[in-house]
Amino acid sequence: MLVPALAGLSILVLAGCGAGPGTAVSGPSASVSASHSGDPGAGTPTASPTDIPVAAAGGPSAAALMVCSMEIQEKIVQILALASAPGNGATWADKLFTCTYALPAGSFVLSVKEAADPDAAHAYFQDVQRSTAGAAPIEGLANLGFPAFQTPTSAVFVKDNFVLTVDAVALPEPLGPHQVTRAAFAYQVATTVLACWSE
Repeated sequence: MLVPALAGLSILVLAGCGAGPGTAVSGPSASVSASHSGDPGAGTPTASPTDIPVAAAGGPSAAALMVCSMEIQEKIVQILALASAPGNGATWADKLFTCTYALPAGSFVLSVKEAADPDAAHAYFQDVQRSTAGAAPIEGLANLGFPAFQTPTSAVFVKDNFVLTVDAVALPEPLGPHQVTRAAFAYQVATTVLACWSE
């Protein structure tokens, strides 16, 4: 089980989560790719009003857009002690919203699959778990009451009709000044998203 490696990391620390600055995706045929980056040297993400994500008809929901929000950027900056906020780019296709962060060490990907209902989300989650090499269930308090699994480089949770995947496979290990593993990093970012979804 990978979760014990998270000792000393805070899990649910965000308050006031919202669909903050990130990548705007709109329109029923949105599969556009756009980017957003913070002010170099500012230490925290910034964005113009036009960068605010909008849940449009046929586009990703506000919950899915959360993975590209300022709250998640700030969490990444905090965990890795980055000098500036990472840029990100997003895509929306087949009910899958994907946000890719350009970190100094490599790409970091968060995605949300929006299923028709919770049963369909659980079926999708189980298919992904079966097809993922090295998948190990996250159990006990560490799963926060949701079906979840982890690999040495990723964390996957299902909540309601959403399946959240956080993937750090393209990053080196260990990460940041605290020398966290990719699994610990993915898990902490995933639980930050879940904390926002639960508000």
